[in-house]
Amino acid sequence: MAISAFAAAINQLSDERGLPHDVIIEAIESAVAAAYRKDYGNPDQNIVAKLDEESGEFDVKQIFDVVEEVENTHAQLTTEEAKEYKKDPKVGDVIEIKLEPHSDFGRIAAQTAKQVISQRLREAEKEILYAEYKEKQGQLINGYVQQVEGPNVIMNIGKLNGLMIASDQIPNQNYYPGQRLKILVYNVEESPRGPRVLVTRSSADFIAKLFELEVPEIASGAVEVKAIAREAGTRTKMAVASNQAGLDPVGSCVGQRGTRVQAVLSEIGEEKIDIILWNDSIEQLINNALAPAKIEKIVLKKKTNHAEVTVNEDQLSLAIGKNGQNVRLASKLTGWEIDIIKFGETKPVKDKKDDAEAVVIEASEVSAEDTTPEA
Repeated sequence: MAISAFAAAINQLSDERGLPHDVIIEAIESAVAAAYRKDYGNPDQNIVAKLDEESGEFDVKQIFDVVEEVENTHAQLTTEEAKEYKKDPKVGDVIEIKLEPHSDFGRIAAQTAKQVISQRLREAEKEILYAEYKEKQGQLINGYVQQVEGPNVIMNIGKLNGLMIASDQIPNQNYYPGQRLKILVYNVEESPRGPRVLVTRSSADFIAKLFELEVPEIASGAVEVKAIAREAGTRTKMAVASNQAGLDPVGSCVGQRGTRVQAVLSEIGEEKIDIILWNDSIEQLINNALAPAKIEKIVLKKKTNHAEVTVNEDQLSLAIGKNGQNVRLASKLTGWEIDIIKFGETKPVKDKKDDAEAVVIEASEVSAEDTTPEA
């Protein structure tokens, strides 16, 4: 069956704007109702218009609510008044009265209708885009640099632009228009100008998502990223565990000849990645997290989540890391405050009660587990 020119125009508009057919119909009906109120009604009237798509004609009705006491004579009726239109009306009923249709609207009414349609369609587009990109929140997507505005980078991510502020960028990485990058959508918020999409390359989650992309075992759930700590541009520590018997989680992430970890590094540039084996035992986890430094003793103060780790003098700089980075990332990864102490030295006791309850683990009690070298 052939469709009318009016219906064809609606379908074309739906395709061009990427809006559902029903949304456009609703916008047109609201516009006609607004124009009708402007030329033939009253601003306080509740008027609705229903479109017949085949004929292009409108069925216009005025809506009244049945109430005990009328406050708005243009939209409310008492039960006595409503009896003219309905048998035995009750408070809360809705009365619909058909109005005479008009096709000749004045210039002001036509302008009002145009404004209503434009506003409704803009709002609908914003809502659809917001819902679409809200679903992408927490996902890794591809984009390219559209422009660099001062410290901020504007990313083209399809129908919208993504904003990457300075703190979401990898330090010392240059960005230029046309550059293609992977980015993580971490927040989508509504604003008067439409959805605002915030993207990042500096978060720890960004690294986790890159590994999920490169390591099928992570995507399938056979390998799990249990914890990750990152200082963007310099170093990342990631603890992984296997949910499948006989599967090496560290080896899975590294890949044959390091191909998988190298694929991640190619995206982030000059950054080191340590992949360690997760352990539910906190002392073993701390030992793994401080690798490649060798530990002599760990004193755990579980009341304050504080660990004092003793190492030999030749392991001191390795355990602490450049500018304290190794121990700092290990603390973030494990969730424990870690102090490194040189063997033979003692640390002043801050809380004698806590010190008395401390658990001491010697090096012989902590086995060295496989970890990757710095990638």
